[in-house]
Amino acid sequence: MSPKLDKRSARLRRHKRVKKKVFGVSERPRLVVYKSIKHIYAQIVNDQNSTTLVSASTLSPDVRDKISGGNNIETAKIVGEAIGKKAIENNITNVVFDRGGYLYHGKIKALAESAREAGLKF
Repeated sequence: MSPKLDKRSARLRRHKRVKKKVFGVSERPRLVVYKSIKHIYAQIVNDQNSTTLVSASTLSPDVRDKISGGNNIETAKIVGEAIGKKAIENNITNVVFDRGGYLYHGKIKALAESAREAGLKF
């Protein structure tokens, strides 16, 4: 098996393990983060109804105008700020953070901290 598949399957195993414990309800929905090589995505999900309440990514028009290019820590901060603002507009203040099996480091940490600065509590 290639090392890339090993890394991906390990991340998916970690995500599965975390998702067993982290569950988004209407009072505290789940803030999910996913990153690819080119983009970073964040969405707030209510797992009871299986609905996405708010989402932001580097592909969103409001975020795309602010970024200079690339998938880096500065881009993650902008996406975190955008998801925080959209959540506050939709009266969502408390969330459960789901890092998606990634280490809480670098881009994931930057996104989480900027979402907190925008007003989300987790």
